[in-house]
Amino acid sequence: MMIAPVSVKRLDPRAKLPAYGSADAAGADLYVLTDGPVAIAPGETALFHTGLAVAVPQGYVGLVCARSGLSCKRGLAPANKVGVIDADYRGEIMIFLHNHSGESQVVEDGDRVAQLMIVPYLTAQFIPAEELDDTGRGAGGFGSTGSR
Repeated sequence: MMIAPVSVKRLDPRAKLPAYGSADAAGADLYVLTDGPVAIAPGETALFHTGLAVAVPQGYVGLVCARSGLSCKRGLAPANKVGVIDADYRGEIMIFLHNHSGESQVVEDGDRVAQLMIVPYLTAQFIPAEELDDTGRGAGGFGSTGSR
C-alpha cells in the first residue's frame, strides 16, 4: 500500500478531515457540515458542504463516490454518481445528495455521506483512426457479454 501526503485545507473550523474506516479502505469518508438536521424528500436533491478544499496531486483525480451503506440502506447517493475533483481545483468539496428512496431521509451535521478516492489517471491523446483493432467482443454492448 502506498501512502502519499495530500494537503487538505479547512475552510470551516468545524470541518472534519477525510478519514479511512479501516486499514485497507480505498475511500476516505467525507463528512458534511449542517446547521441542523436536513430532510431530503423522495426524489429530491440537497447540497451539502464539507468545509474542505483538497490539493489533489498532479496526475491524480479525486473521485467522490457513494458510501454503500448509505446508498443501499437509505437510498442516498451523490446526484452526479461520481464527482470529479481535478488536480487544479482548489475550491470547496461539496456534495449533492439525491434521495432515491420512497421516504424522506434526514442528514445530520457530521454525517459521513460520501467517500473520497485519490486515483491516478491517464491523459489521452485522441488520434483519429479509420479502423480499430479487433477484439473478441467487438462492437457488442449493453448486455452482449451475458448476464452471468
